[in-house]
Amino acid sequence: MLRTVVARSDAFPLAQPFRISRGVKTVADVITVEIAADGATGRGEAVPYLRYDETIAGALDDIATARGAIADGATRDDLLTIMSAGAARNAVDCALWDLESKLSGRSVTERLGRPAIGPTPTAITVSLDTVQAMAASARALADVPLIKIKVDRSDPAAQIRAVRDAAPTPRIIVDPNESWTIAEVERLQPLLAELRIDLLEQPLPAGDDDALEGFGSLVPIAADESAHVAGDVGALAGKYQVINIKLDKTGGLTGALALADAAAAAGLGVMTGSMISSSLSIAPALIVAAQSAFVDLDGPLWLAADRAGGVKGERGVLTPPVAGFWGTT
Repeated sequence: MLRTVVARSDAFPLAQPFRISRGVKTVADVITVEIAADGATGRGEAVPYLRYDETIAGALDDIATARGAIADGATRDDLLTIMSAGAARNAVDCALWDLESKLSGRSVTERLGRPAIGPTPTAITVSLDTVQAMAASARALADVPLIKIKVDRSDPAAQIRAVRDAAPTPRIIVDPNESWTIAEVERLQPLLAELRIDLLEQPLPAGDDDALEGFGSLVPIAADESAHVAGDVGALAGKYQVINIKLDKTGGLTGALALADAAAAAGLGVMTGSMISSSLSIAPALIVAAQSAFVDLDGPLWLAADRAGGVKGERGVLTPPVAGFWGTT
C-alpha cells in the first residue's frame, strides 16, 4: 500500500508566557505529520525538545530520511528499528495509529480492547513566577482536582507554600525540572509532607538518579527526564516510585504503551505528561492517561488558539476531541 507522507512545522502562540526553571516559552513549535493512503489521512504531532538535543529542523530531517520506508508501508513495529525514540518517531507513529483507525473503521481504543476515552481530569500548571503571581494563579484554581507547580532553586519553599495557601484543596505535583540537588530534596521533605504534596517530579538532573537509591522520601518521586523508554525502567526501580510517560520521549503511542506495561511490571506508578502542544499531541496521550495515577495534559489550554475540534478544558477536566479528530472515525 503506497502512502503519501507530509511533514511540516507549525507554530501555536501561547495566550500567556509559560515559565519553568530552564526558561520561558511564548510559542508552541511543533511538527505535524500527515500520512495518506486509500482515501484516508492519519495525523500525528510532536514537540522536539532542545533538552534532548532535538530541533524542529532535525526532527523533519529524521522523518525525511525515513520517508521512503514509511511511504512503502513500514509498520509501527518497523519504526522501532527505522527511527530512534523521540519526537520525530512520535509524530509518525501517532499518524499511523490514526490512519489505521480510519482505514479499519475502528477507533484506536477499540483496536486496543479499551473503553472509549471520556472526560479526563488533568493537572493545571502554575508556571514559575513571583511568589505573589503564583499565589494569584493558584487562587483561581482552588476548585480544580490537581495543580502542578513549576519551581526552581531560588525559594521553592515560598513558591510551594504560596500555592498551597491559595489552593488548600487540590492535589499538588511539584516540578523543579531537574533544578534541585539531593541536599535540597532532603531539606524540603518536611515541608512537602506538611503541605500535603502528592508527587515530586524529577527534582534532580537526569544522571544523578543514584542519589535516590534507597532514599525514604515522604512523598512519591516521579522520573521524567530520566525515563524515556521501557528499557529505562530497570535502572529506575528503587529510586523512583512513578514514571512520567510522554509520547515525545517514548517515540509514540506504541512505545508509551510498552513503557506503561514495563512500569506496572516493576511495581511503579504511572503519570502521563506532555509538552506545551496542540490537542493533536494530547489525543493519543489520553489513552495512556486512562491508566495513570497522575495526568498532566493541559498543554493545549495554554494556547491562544488550538486546532479545530480539539480538547476542551473546564475546571481541570479535559473533554476529548470531536469524533474524527484523531484515532476515531
